[in-house]
Amino acid sequence: MALKEYPRGSTFPGVIGRTWEQSSPAWPAPIRARQGAPNVLFIVLDDTGFGHLGCYGSPIRTPNLDRLARGGLLYNNMHTTALCSPTRSCILTGRNHHSNGMATITEVSLGYPGYNGTIPFENGFLSEMLLEHGYNTYALGKWHLTPAEQTSAAGPYNRWPLGRGFERFYGFLGGDTHQYYPDLVHDNHPVPPPRTPEEGYHLTEDLVDRAIGFIADTKQVAPDKPFFLYFATGAMHAPHHVRKEWSDRYRGQFDDGWDAYRKKVFQRQLELGIVPPGTQLSRHDPDVQDWDALPPEEKRLYARMMEVFAGFLEHTDHHIGRLLDALEESGELENTLVMVISDNGASPEGGPHGSVNELKFFNNTPESLEQNLQAMDALGGPQYFNHYAWGWAWAGDTPFRRWKRETYRGGTTDPFIVHWPRGIPARGELRTQYCHAIDMVPTVLDCLGISPPEQIRGVTQSPLEGVSFKHSFTDAQAPSRHVTQYFEMFSNRALYHDGWRAVCPFPGPSFKEAGEEFGASKLDEDRLRRLDAEGWELYHVAEDCSETRNVAEQNRGKLIEMIALWYVEAGKYQVLPLASPDRAVFSAERPQISPDRQRYVYRPNTSPVPENVAAHVLNRPHTITADVEVTDGAEGVLLCHGGITGGYSFFIKDHKLHYLYNFVGEREFHLESAVEVPRGHAELRFEFEPTGKPDLAQGRGTPGRGRLYINGDLVAQSDIDATMPLVISLGEGLTCGRDDYSPTSSMYEAPFVFTGDLHQVVVDVSGEHLHDEKAEQNALMARQ
Repeated sequence: MALKEYPRGSTFPGVIGRTWEQSSPAWPAPIRARQGAPNVLFIVLDDTGFGHLGCYGSPIRTPNLDRLARGGLLYNNMHTTALCSPTRSCILTGRNHHSNGMATITEVSLGYPGYNGTIPFENGFLSEMLLEHGYNTYALGKWHLTPAEQTSAAGPYNRWPLGRGFERFYGFLGGDTHQYYPDLVHDNHPVPPPRTPEEGYHLTEDLVDRAIGFIADTKQVAPDKPFFLYFATGAMHAPHHVRKEWSDRYRGQFDDGWDAYRKKVFQRQLELGIVPPGTQLSRHDPDVQDWDALPPEEKRLYARMMEVFAGFLEHTDHHIGRLLDALEESGELENTLVMVISDNGASPEGGPHGSVNELKFFNNTPESLEQNLQAMDALGGPQYFNHYAWGWAWAGDTPFRRWKRETYRGGTTDPFIVHWPRGIPARGELRTQYCHAIDMVPTVLDCLGISPPEQIRGVTQSPLEGVSFKHSFTDAQAPSRHVTQYFEMFSNRALYHDGWRAVCPFPGPSFKEAGEEFGASKLDEDRLRRLDAEGWELYHVAEDCSETRNVAEQNRGKLIEMIALWYVEAGKYQVLPLASPDRAVFSAERPQISPDRQRYVYRPNTSPVPENVAAHVLNRPHTITADVEVTDGAEGVLLCHGGITGGYSFFIKDHKLHYLYNFVGEREFHLESAVEVPRGHAELRFEFEPTGKPDLAQGRGTPGRGRLYINGDLVAQSDIDATMPLVISLGEGLTCGRDDYSPTSSMYEAPFVFTGDLHQVVVDVSGEHLHDEKAEQNALMARQ
């Protein structure tokens, strides 16, 4: 008897008798993809500008991405939102970032529908759509789409990758991570990296190994089953981590500076046809130093920063090449629809002088040129969280103005490559149609012959807001079907409509021209009215793609029409209210799965606790109390939060109790007990008593005095006069009984697991247990 199948949800077509012999079976049909359905591969680069890839005119070698462009299509008119989480939400849902509640990154969510950081289930992911059509679905690398306060082991997990249609995940949930000591999650649980930096570990290589493994696991069982692979590198986001053999390949190649880089890249773009004839290179940005006027030591530092970035990009391309080679060797590349995109323009987060520790940016802590110079030879290694000077971000977006976070084209126009040998006959051709990241989902569905679902898991779906550009695959002259697109990021606004572009930068075309620094600008109603009256610029980008000729005065009627249309789009997609780009929003109160409390209890052998839900000890009195059984020679970490770039660690070493506070990687405050920790049961406590007020403008948190106690006796005290004001760590959370990430203290090697019996560690932020008369009486014995 032939096996009988029937569609799920339909009537059972078999026969049910009183016995098995009198009956005829039928089976619900498994979900199968149509015969010959292509695989789908999204490669999402981070912070990679329009002028960074070799095929876009860059001197940086990217042979593997270049070969995709030679074997497929290169687009010069693809747009993103200007920031990572918002763009990624567009890439995966086909809806605009405010429609996804993702106006900014998840850590800066605010209590408004377009800003709450929570992608609604009615905005289904491509993974959820393809799962229902017989695809395997994998996500690797950067996620950054789960509300930050929901990324702990307490969940909820329904907005983690496996909750949004991906069957397997290996990567990190936050916005960036250390490339040598990453904050890794496998499916729904944290895992340590498989090797150490000393053993040659690097995250990009690990991600490619896992991607190849995920595909091979399935193909050996079901070789005809297609897959959707969302491969999102941690590169090229800071930290720019790569070993010297890669960065040294570019020794001396950027010594002539960012202005020279722009000119060379722009000339190459003209030669390649990446930009149309007659395009003008945009102006020298007022916020960027004149290279020729810089002192020699600064030139050398900035050139080295770019050498590291270039080596990092070539290294990333190399490992992407390994993934492509694996697909080619297995016969899968021919029928894999590959789309390569960056999430935004190049990043200025290193500031004017670059940074050896991006944590300083998020804490508003000034960079020290002297410290950066001292670190120059070790940039790219595991001890730094480095980022280049923003002159290189400006150069990386050649020929456009500005950079990430802003809505000039430097922030929103990105590299985009499509490669599908079986489905696209053209090879190595340029496409100029206007596209946006929201168009990727509808295009994939169009290529697969799949209609957008009306429901996913019982939830009625919202309409897709992007449009397919599949028609451009076979017709270079086909008209753009994406006619209107709004932009908004940190109150920077723009609107594209039918060849015109209106831009309203905030606080101005540059920080220098506005007389304000990033993070210090406030937008109130009066200022918004002035901006609407005077702040909008107008560019006919059909003829001036690099936005060099502001024609607002000559086309006042057109400008007014564009401003009005921006507000129509803003109303349609939940863009209001506009929010000022204030760093303080990082520490704004947000809903938590557990109410805020004054006492946090941590136990060993538990999952790391992310920054957003860990005990918040910044700028307040607090105690850390460990309940332990000290065995002979016991040592190790009791509690720590952070890593090599900043944080604190409470630990026993050489029979002494220690507390070390690492201030943004540049200074360590160390307390060591004057006596040894006794064997047996002990209560070990650290106390922090504020002695002043925080200075957020100068990147300084509350200063204070730290004290160590053993069984109630004061054994050490010292001032801690520099603390982080806003953020303790970047991805390296709180751990109990060990240090899971890069070592928070220079005094030990991670993980430095505690070898005694640790019952629990209590963090108390009530301020009730600080400093008593006994502490004063014993002060003389304390080590300063």
